[in-house]
Amino acid sequence: MISFSPTEEQQMIVNMVRQFAEDEVRKVYRECDESGEIPDRIVNTAWSLGLVSTGIPEEYGGGDGEHSSITGCLIAEELAWGDLSIAMHILCPALVALPVLEMGTAEQKKKYLPGFCGAKYRPASAALIEPRFNFDPCALATAARLDGNAYILNGQKCYVPLAAEAETLIVYASDNGTGQAFVIDKGTPGLVIGEREKNMGIKGLATYELTLNDCRVPRENRLGGADGCDFNRLLNCSRVALSAMAVGVARAAFMYSRDYAKERVAFGEPIAARQAIAFMLAEMAIEIDSTRLMTWEAAWRLDRKEEATKEASLVKMYADDMVLMVTDRAVQILGGHGYIREHPVELWLRNGRGFVTFDGMAIV
Repeated sequence: MISFSPTEEQQMIVNMVRQFAEDEVRKVYRECDESGEIPDRIVNTAWSLGLVSTGIPEEYGGGDGEHSSITGCLIAEELAWGDLSIAMHILCPALVALPVLEMGTAEQKKKYLPGFCGAKYRPASAALIEPRFNFDPCALATAARLDGNAYILNGQKCYVPLAAEAETLIVYASDNGTGQAFVIDKGTPGLVIGEREKNMGIKGLATYELTLNDCRVPRENRLGGADGCDFNRLLNCSRVALSAMAVGVARAAFMYSRDYAKERVAFGEPIAARQAIAFMLAEMAIEIDSTRLMTWEAAWRLDRKEEATKEASLVKMYADDMVLMVTDRAVQILGGHGYIREHPVELWLRNGRGFVTFDGMAIV
């Protein structure tokens, strides 16, 4: 039966990440949005918390904790409450580490996992989204063709976070019509990193287009080896992670607009006392809590190794709509103040608008 109470260890992790988000992330998130850069100090401090390495077995240098999607959701929500760009940057290494941990061969685990257990942040990323209007993660245009002892990859990707810095990338491609993942090391011939993208939101996170021109990947770098990987499960893990982040962004917008409505006095009373504002805030709170519970259910099924496609798909769709509604209403509640950069709600609205496109940019 689903439990709604975190374990003692999970609560400690939540408290730790929440404190980090409040003390560190909230002090620099506007600066990061304006400059497009995230300070190394923030990234290194977050890395020292062991948010990725703790779930990696001790034999590879990790903390030997048990990897849990629910715990990952709790972490993702708190970091995204601090700032979405910084949250995605901090958790980028998990885009390689977790798929390799769960589905990699013994050789792949031995080769790649120790790199995510050191004292220094190791940039890594994954490429799923393709720059076409009818993009469907279950029908990838990027193709992989077996040629002797290597796979030849051709295609284009976009919204690839930290691609220019990443030492290792996982690229998702269609192998005879089936979605598969390929681990590609930096500098592999045929792997071309484009210019940094100029996005409406997540401006602090560097994302890039990526082109694969007859990119030759060793046969043993197919995730899972000859057996391949469970692409659908990885997609579900990403959907759940993004839903948790959407809850974090929406919660930030709700809390800010709620506090503003209590303090803003018009015609002799706080605007929160007006029925129109109060009802908006109530609906925002309901939608946030509903999405969080749906996210936890999908994560719970993932932890139990159950089929979770329906739950993950539904919560992702629900979260995409919810975060846009909540952040837009936060702007409305602030009125004219909501449209200026003095208040962060416009930033949360820009970030919230992108969730419908962020497939594969986070994983738990």
